[in-house]
Amino acid sequence: MCGIAGLLNASARGANSLERLAKAMGDAVAHRGPDDYGVWSDPDTGVAMTQRRLSIVDLSPAGHQPMISANGRYVIVYNGEIYNFLELRAELEARGVAFRGHSDTEVMLEAFAAYGIEATVKRLIGMFAIAVWDKGERTLTLVRDRLGIKPLYWAKFGGLFIYGSELKALRVCPGWEPRVDRRAVASYLRHDYVPAPHTIYEGVQQLEPGTILTLPWGGEPKIARFWNAREIARNGISNTLAGSDAELTDRLEALLTDAVQRRMIADVPLGAFLSGGVDSSTVVALMQKVNASPVKTFSIGFDIPDYNEAQYAASVARHLKTDHTELTVTSQQARDVIPKLADMYDEPFADSSQIPTYLVSALTRQHVTVALSGDGGDELFAGYTRYQLAERMWRGLSLMPLPARRGLAASIRTLSPDRWTRLLAGLPARLRQVAIGDRLHKFAEVLDQPDSQAVYRRLVTHWEPGSVMPNADEYNTVLADPAVTAEFPDLLNRMQFLDLVTYLPNDILTKVDRASMAVALEARVPLIDHRVVEFAWQLPRHAKIRNGTSKWLLREVLYRHVPKELIERPKMGFGIPLGDWLRGPLRDWAENLLDERRLTDTGLLDARRVREVWQEHLSGKRNWQYLIWNVLMLEAWRDRWMTGNAAPVEQ
Repeated sequence: MCGIAGLLNASARGANSLERLAKAMGDAVAHRGPDDYGVWSDPDTGVAMTQRRLSIVDLSPAGHQPMISANGRYVIVYNGEIYNFLELRAELEARGVAFRGHSDTEVMLEAFAAYGIEATVKRLIGMFAIAVWDKGERTLTLVRDRLGIKPLYWAKFGGLFIYGSELKALRVCPGWEPRVDRRAVASYLRHDYVPAPHTIYEGVQQLEPGTILTLPWGGEPKIARFWNAREIARNGISNTLAGSDAELTDRLEALLTDAVQRRMIADVPLGAFLSGGVDSSTVVALMQKVNASPVKTFSIGFDIPDYNEAQYAASVARHLKTDHTELTVTSQQARDVIPKLADMYDEPFADSSQIPTYLVSALTRQHVTVALSGDGGDELFAGYTRYQLAERMWRGLSLMPLPARRGLAASIRTLSPDRWTRLLAGLPARLRQVAIGDRLHKFAEVLDQPDSQAVYRRLVTHWEPGSVMPNADEYNTVLADPAVTAEFPDLLNRMQFLDLVTYLPNDILTKVDRASMAVALEARVPLIDHRVVEFAWQLPRHAKIRNGTSKWLLREVLYRHVPKELIERPKMGFGIPLGDWLRGPLRDWAENLLDERRLTDTGLLDARRVREVWQEHLSGKRNWQYLIWNVLMLEAWRDRWMTGNAAPVEQ
């Protein structure tokens, strides 16, 4: 695991200038790789590449990057891990290739020389962001893994092409002036993240998962897919697996065991995050299954009972006999993370579980260098509560004509949420719900939607950009693509697909990557091994949801190792008492960032609307914690990155 960066400037000359700039780019992501540093340049072509290394496999100098192939043709820097490199190495050795060390980097590099870059990439099992310079063809190639586990950003300004693991690596380069992309801001307001391929900056892009970018010297970049999630999903649905429950469980367990075991290869201490939920418990159970000694597991708990799941993780750890470490975090410790977030994510990012994710990463890094994570299970095996909620809602809504639904929505809005809550206070206890007025107004938003895909888009929307941003013009994502409905007529399949290509890479994997790499911890995600993804898309519906139970088949694998009663409980999520903090200890900090004059001067948001929402939250009339957090993370990011604090390197 590492941080990579580099540039190609056809008009540049001089090794010192190239290497000085490349080094500065690498220094900007030094937190990703504190163990080693390397830089390589070719003054004749204006190419420079750098890597900051977190040493995981082959800790010797033989694993140093940038690395040059034995034939001298290819130079590589790469971030990630290749889990089938031993098989590839044996195959190459049979062809007569001699290796200097035992790193996966060298194996991949020699495979490029033997088979070509794209042919090799299609065979890799792993997570990776790769940059390769082909001296013979004078071509730069960038590659990002199939699911988007590892990040890679790039930009081209005139004759200057730059790339890096994080945006902060690009920020140090002269030749471009960072400007906020207003359309990206609008998209961020809806999603809580800026969706790929866009970034918060004009002219800067994120390489999308499963793609290869090629840039000939003096030419323009071209992007092609080597793995297409849309095709994988469609093909899987068209070729549903047959077999008994036991047979499908056997197949999934075998596949997951192999994925987990491959991710346990490391020359440094290794462990796992354990929340006590289905996904992390499955990963840990299979780790313990293939490991002779107790697996090291890590969890955090909060000093607030309603947000503390540590006891569930401890119960699973005791059953599996892991070497378990638990930290109870105080509210103050959690709030102390907030000033770090804008620097950690370096573009607006508002999933508030970023805070506990950082805390568990920091705890884990005190003991190990690699941790396996359970991310991806909800997307693959239909675990999110909103999937079944959306299906139930649409079954009812589809029976009512759209004009009638919109009329009902308008009627609901005639009373404020607070008024509805007071009016319905006399309902029997079994019908009375917390903040029922809030729920009714949210239901009215769903009633307005014309079709099932629009309903789902509404459910995963935070701000409607136009409600808070003057002249909002957002980037369209696949969430608004009408062709998706025709390709995925079944709503559950459609929601899973949309999350696989949007929420998973742009939110979940981004959150885990930045939080873990901020403390130089490598996080590995076996549940989204691409072979598991392809298998999951072939599962029949009843293997995912059965009698209202989500992730049915994944649970069947888990229950072979952990008693059902240790797992079965309502889904809580990785939450924090954000709403209460904003009304209490975070209020002064938030007031400063939400100052009406400040927001007006920025010219991005409707200051009056933001203040209205903020006052409603403070009064307790509405719980707008996530909308407020969205704006706060935008403003905190602007404070860090758009006020002259990130100056370019002098040439």
